[in-house]
Amino acid sequence: MTASASTWPRVIALVDMNCFFAAVEQLDNPDWRQKPVAVTNGLLGTTIITSSYEARAYGVKTGMRLNQARSLCPMLIQAPSRPDRYAALSTKIMASLQQITPDVEIYSVDEAFLDVTRCQSLWGPPQRIGTLIKKAVYQASNLYCSVGISGDKTTAKFAAKRHKPDGLSVIPPSESEQVLAPYLVSELSGINSGVAGFLKQYGVIVCGDMKTLPISILAKRYGNVGRRIWLMAQGLDPDKVQTNIKAPKTMGHGKNMPPETKDKHLILTYFQHMAEKLAARLRLYGFHTKQFWISLKTTQGWLTLKACTTYETDDGKLIFSLCQRFMVDLWRGQGAWQVRIVALDLQSEKQGDLFEFATAEPQRDKLNLVMDDINRKFGEFMVAPSRLIARSEMPNVITPSWQPEGHRKTV
Repeated sequence: MTASASTWPRVIALVDMNCFFAAVEQLDNPDWRQKPVAVTNGLLGTTIITSSYEARAYGVKTGMRLNQARSLCPMLIQAPSRPDRYAALSTKIMASLQQITPDVEIYSVDEAFLDVTRCQSLWGPPQRIGTLIKKAVYQASNLYCSVGISGDKTTAKFAAKRHKPDGLSVIPPSESEQVLAPYLVSELSGINSGVAGFLKQYGVIVCGDMKTLPISILAKRYGNVGRRIWLMAQGLDPDKVQTNIKAPKTMGHGKNMPPETKDKHLILTYFQHMAEKLAARLRLYGFHTKQFWISLKTTQGWLTLKACTTYETDDGKLIFSLCQRFMVDLWRGQGAWQVRIVALDLQSEKQGDLFEFATAEPQRDKLNLVMDDINRKFGEFMVAPSRLIARSEMPNVITPSWQPEGHRKTV
């Protein structure tokens, strides 16, 4: 494509669904529209996952306790989260974006980057492309979104935040540095309080200060990430839209418990729930491992253990046995809030082990496959260990790295 005066050398769009979970609840419950809604993890959830703009007008924020939110907004409507519904609708939205360009990076369940550089001759200038994106999303979901467009990912994401809800903000690449200059560096995605604190030591408070700092200082402290941060603040983020899902190195599941849980049987129920959930996911995608990271969040901080099975496994029974050992060795009765199990060093093929057949239960693999088949047909944990009959009433949650397909398609 030959460049013209109206053609940008690079065009990146960021699609941000506005208060996605709350918007879905208002969509499905017409009586809740234009009313303050807060989504929690089931009816038993005590923390706000997200809230509608009507609730935010009262000061209700993500992460806020429900009782505090109700003190700010007595008429607040509590909506139990429905992750399967959100995931299904997100899948439709992401598919609609593929109609605009194949170069789509699904950043999260409610955000996506699009590289529309090659589409300018087909769809027209960036402003028109943004309008087409918003139309495609609405036709797929009946929901509004905000779209930011610029010449790099960081500035596009910054632009999308400028006009919410239902906004469209375009920052030409030639203006990115000037637009970003007066804003705090912490307002850019990827620059957390730790990085901002480091930059402050060198007098870098707003993006415009970044040019006074030699790139070598950031490179020495953070490596390639530091170099990218230096460029980000000047509207020159070099990061490309990533369309390929990388093979996983780890896979994990965690779950919140009622605050300060001290019932050992209940904690073990949560651990077994996550062990079986993780094992089923490992089997679904053909992964095995010997190494697991077991964690329990308590009043005294996180208790952690890196534990190993004798041979590579995808069996929830063996994974849970590591959790039982963890409880015996590390837990001393303190109140707990969360359990987590992570499978490390994933292998796509089971490695042979000299003692495997002496230690393995020969029927477990067949039993697990039959159980997986039944559960896929009739619902998760339709067949499961007896302890899980009393498992948490909290629904599943969407993982931060959710994708509409592949090993990250999980709730």
